Amino acid sequence: MLADFVIRNTSEILTCAGPAPRLGPRQADARSVPRAAIAAYRGRIVFVGFESLLANEVEIETDAVVIDAHGGAVVPGFVDPHTHVVFAGDRREELRRRLTGATYEQIAAEGGGILGSVIATRAASEASLAADTRGRLDEMLRCGTTTCEAKSGYALTTEGELKMLRTVRALGATHPIELSPTFMGAHEVPVEYRHRRRAYVDLIISEMIPLVAREGLAEWCDVFCETGVFTPGESREILEAGRAAGLKPRIHADEFAASGGSQVAADVGARSADHLIFVDEAGATGLAAAGVVATLLPIASFYLKLGRFAPARMLIQRGVAVALATDVNPGGGLSPSMPFAMTLACFGMNLTFEEALVGATINAACSIDRQDRVGSLEPGKQMDAVVVHGAAINLIRIGAETIRAVVKRGRLVAGH
Repeated sequence: MLADFVIRNTSEILTCAGPAPRLGPRQADARSVPRAAIAAYRGRIVFVGFESLLANEVEIETDAVVIDAHGGAVVPGFVDPHTHVVFAGDRREELRRRLTGATYEQIAAEGGGILGSVIATRAASEASLAADTRGRLDEMLRCGTTTCEAKSGYALTTEGELKMLRTVRALGATHPIELSPTFMGAHEVPVEYRHRRRAYVDLIISEMIPLVAREGLAEWCDVFCETGVFTPGESREILEAGRAAGLKPRIHADEFAASGGSQVAADVGARSADHLIFVDEAGATGLAAAGVVATLLPIASFYLKLGRFAPARMLIQRGVAVALATDVNPGGGLSPSMPFAMTLACFGMNLTFEEALVGATINAACSIDRQDRVGSLEPGKQMDAVVVHGAAINLIRIGAETIRAVVKRGRLVAGH
């Protein structure tokens, strides 16, 4: 086998290889290979194993890129399966208010929150939206994210939602991070439809979804199923319309209360139910039976000062695959860092480091149907990896420079 890219001199490679998603006790199976090397050819992995076997298995081209890990660990490139990374405007003043005791619901009722971002995003040009988003993607890349989901949902007009998704498409063609686009016209009911919400649901179903599908702008359809936003009935109707148009369902569920979102996720066979802070054991059992991934967002819980995290331990015990995401957004997803999401998962949701790593890699890849090509380090998959300064658990030393290098498709895209 030929190789044009090699990472050598590692303490270990945590491959996260094997069947996916990881359920129950297998969520902790990160598959460590000590003193390992990994080699790729034209962006695809051809060898992972003991470095002592590398020379016998692989012919390394003379001009191959060889990265010395200096005894550090290597993990798969992080997959971030829930972001609102495309937006305009600045809501940091809301953060100041939250620090003085204002709640998310109070700020939203006063015209802030999502609706504050809607005003700015509607006014932004596609070029300025792309420039702002590129900067946020650059931050995510430096934190080790090599694949992420990206939603619309901050325009809430047909043309505005299309503008956001066209921005995702343009950036997906030029930025190192691989993007999975989601249509989320059902992120909120805009002000102009507050007294005729049925008309807005009809607009999503009869106009937005068909145009998004016609242009091939999205892979997913998402809905914010929450008290005061979209009801379980409306959410089901929108997701079924999306599915009929070729958009796979995923859902914001049970974030601020037991909204019925987890039940909708199970009923429609959503690939992922996200947030789930208030999911109960019956809801978890339904998610497990339907094969729905639980995508948890501890960073949002932290910055929104919700006082609780999703019950990750209970979900794992009930046989639900748990994934992690940052929820990058202007209001509550204020960190671009998957390692920070892992840290909060460990210390706020009682996951082990290995369970959090699996949640940020192979299970996260399953959340966006990318498990066949990303999320683990094994032959045939993309050469997406993070090289760590020292042991892999150093990743949860937030604020320290723990990432030596980030690799996407066999190319060094951050670090050295």
